[in-house]
Amino acid sequence: MPHFLVAESETADEREARRRHAGKSSGETYASTLRQLRPEAEITIVAPADDDVQVYEASALGLFDAVFITGSPLHVYDDSPEVRRQLTFMRSVFASGTPSFGSCAGLQLAVAAAGGKVRMMPQRMEAGIARRITPTDAGRDHPLLAGRAASWDAPAIHGDEVETLPADATLLASNAVTTIQAAEIRHDGGIFWGVQYHPELALGEIAVALRRQAEDIVEAGLAETTDDVEHRADQLDSLHHDPDRRSLLWALGVDREFADEARRRTELNNFLDHLADIDASDRAHAASPDLCPA
Repeated sequence: MPHFLVAESETADEREARRRHAGKSSGETYASTLRQLRPEAEITIVAPADDDVQVYEASALGLFDAVFITGSPLHVYDDSPEVRRQLTFMRSVFASGTPSFGSCAGLQLAVAAAGGKVRMMPQRMEAGIARRITPTDAGRDHPLLAGRAASWDAPAIHGDEVETLPADATLLASNAVTTIQAAEIRHDGGIFWGVQYHPELALGEIAVALRRQAEDIVEAGLAETTDDVEHRADQLDSLHHDPDRRSLLWALGVDREFADEARRRTELNNFLDHLADIDASDRAHAASPDLCPA
């Protein structure tokens, strides 16, 4: 029976706020999705941002089969105690060699922990739908994106992005808004697969996020009024309940890659399907000695 660790990137206040609006914290959403994909799995949720949380050393993290890092309003470039605790946690995940996966802030946290840079997006944000994500040459052959179309749309909402990948990282997918939409990071004996979008979320949860950030979306110039944001959220809610409705697919400008739940979860499924391979690669990578010229 696999044992997964879900690490919430949210603070305690942010978790409660999300529960009030969406019914679950980000970690609870991740756990719910993972239970649907792997019903036999045991799942533990931890909140590394909290000051009273159990500290997981690399040896303890090595007992898990995989670690999942959630999205959140976290800004990893802020020098706050919450961010420092989460960066310490992510570095321990890498050091443990346990395969890890993250979305949105989860990707950003892994990048920062491995030495890359994250920034506020210049004069824009990506909200609701990340359009025309396209694999790089490396991404076309990478198992994270196996089965993806030549270009696809995905649920997304973020105002921060990865500016620079760390050393020993591979860019796997991009779009016109955010250059780094998917990546693999190898660091300190560990391997992380991550995406800037949200394969774990239902469309109804994206609709909730749009409503919560309606004023930010208008300020970013993505909508004229908060009523426009509400209309888009209503469309996503309707598509959540009726993913085969052609009029909604047309109105939103999306296809089955976005509307179908199984298709949206492609990257998560691929990660789970390849866990044994990733783990073996982790161990081989960690065991390989540095070769120095005589």
